[in-house]
Amino acid sequence: MKIHLTIHHELEETEVHIHAKEYNEQIERLMQQLQASQTTMLDGYFQQEIHLLKITDIYSIYAEDAKVFLQTDEQEFESKRKLYELEAQLAKDFVRVSKSTLVNIHKIASIQMGKIGTTQLLLENDVTIHVSRKYIKELKRHLGIGRDL
Repeated sequence: MKIHLTIHHELEETEVHIHAKEYNEQIERLMQQLQASQTTMLDGYFQQEIHLLKITDIYSIYAEDAKVFLQTDEQEFESKRKLYELEAQLAKDFVRVSKSTLVNIHKIASIQMGKIGTTQLLLENDVTIHVSRKYIKELKRHLGIGRDL
């Protein structure tokens, strides 16, 4: 892949153009990363109200009973998006810790390793979240800790 940067002082905002022979998985990932870096707010629904939530205020995102919820310090909001869509959109700040849960890596206070191989995250809002064994390696990689870097 070739990368070119051209500076035009007359532009009011940055433009990104992708020129590719074909649309493939690599292009898809690149586009998701570029879109994710622009996302700063998510829409959350509570009763009959739509709230615009800052991503930095969201502690975790989880799926339960075919619904997706955004957990903040004050309350939980329903999302109209699928968990996998949010995972791709928020890949820079959130990591999957179980089949049904994403966690904001900036809200992790500590990682608690149990005696029998269980791992839990303590978030800054004092909520404890179980980490499935399947996702521990990815969590450590995302946080930049451990031997598997």
